[in-house]
Amino acid sequence: MFFKENIKLLRKRKGRTQDEAAFSLEMKRSTLSGYENGVAQPNMNALMQFSEYYGVAIDTLVKVDLSSLSESQLSQLERGYDIYIKGSNLRVLATTVDQDNEENIELVNEKAKAGYAAGYADPDYIKVLPTFKLPFLSKQKKYRTFQISGDSMLPILDGSYVTGEFVQDWNFVRSHHAYIVLTKEDGVVFKVLENKIKESGKFILHSLNPLYLPYEMPVSEIVEIWKFVNYISSEIPEANKEKDQLMQEVKQLKEQVRAIQMKLNL
Repeated sequence: MFFKENIKLLRKRKGRTQDEAAFSLEMKRSTLSGYENGVAQPNMNALMQFSEYYGVAIDTLVKVDLSSLSESQLSQLERGYDIYIKGSNLRVLATTVDQDNEENIELVNEKAKAGYAAGYADPDYIKVLPTFKLPFLSKQKKYRTFQISGDSMLPILDGSYVTGEFVQDWNFVRSHHAYIVLTKEDGVVFKVLENKIKESGKFILHSLNPLYLPYEMPVSEIVEIWKFVNYISSEIPEANKEKDQLMQEVKQLKEQVRAIQMKLNL
């Protein structure tokens, strides 16, 4: 564990005395001193206080030797680009289980999406969401289903239900794959991601619909990421007219080539 060294390092980089930091953390200076000297061990509430104060994930505070990071990595960390982020800032996922202690798939429909942006970490909120099972999915993984809106991901239609697998380590998000993303500003969005965490601490979000331009989003603006696994829709997607037209043109071209060959063989 590197907790005591890390909180001391971060405090000094902020230019704060123990008195100033303790005041902001709403704890006694002697308590903070005990944590920094290793004579006292923090409970979960204290860990959450330090995480929120420094803007650093709990796992990072505890498991990562921050003194071994480069100045650029530390600077990114302090600006909110936690390169060791796994899931939410605190890496805590509120979830529900059935009577057999197996994970449910919670459903976040269109009406619930606004509330989910605020209650995603509240077990009492998650508990009231509808739940169901998809027997072909792994029991060892965590899934959640979201109802999408809009036409940015056509041919997946407005109102479709998209199921995602919870992503714990955002560093392993695969570029050019689809994900459901809970953001601080835009709520739940469904996009194809381009992973730029190592380069700039950001993701680039792409739509399947070419009418929508891609845009960047810092990891500090993201709360959860779910890897797309399937979707359910009550409507059949429209035929791809451009593709059908292209196939028809190719067919006509082949017929013309065949007619020319027949004439040449006469």
